[in-house]
Amino acid sequence: MTGAADEGGPVRPAAALALATVSFVALLIFGLGMTSLVLGADVIETPGLGQVPGILGVALATAAFAGSLWLTLRRNPASYGGAAWTAAAVYLAYLGGVAFGILFSAGELAVAASVAGRIAVSWFGAVVAGAAAIAAWGGIALVRTRAQRPRWPWEDDFDE
Repeated sequence: MTGAADEGGPVRPAAALALATVSFVALLIFGLGMTSLVLGADVIETPGLGQVPGILGVALATAAFAGSLWLTLRRNPASYGGAAWTAAAVYLAYLGGVAFGILFSAGELAVAASVAGRIAVSWFGAVVAGAAAIAAWGGIALVRTRAQRPRWPWEDDFDE
């Protein structure tokens, strides 16, 4: 049985975007958690801010990831340089999301600026950018690949 499913070729951009976005969120949560554990510090150490800044930061970072990676994946061929632009967009969106979340929950501009600045220059900011770069590179690689699906030896059409 031969057909379109047996032909090799790239993964469709929409499927690659979905896989890369899920991978980004998983890497981000894992990376921030492990960094917090290793450093013995919270991502947002200011007491009384609640969960809103972190949730908004991750939500905006995920939207920025999906949007900027989609612009890269639509190009033919997709450029691996798009991973760097995606990482930069995600980094800025995460910082902005955390700052807006603090403004929304606490209403204090100075606290928002200090928390966002601390994240920007700490390992937490590097983890956000790194997770975005790794997941974006993987999504771009999926679209650029020309590999075929794996096959068992007995699936070959010819007789020996």
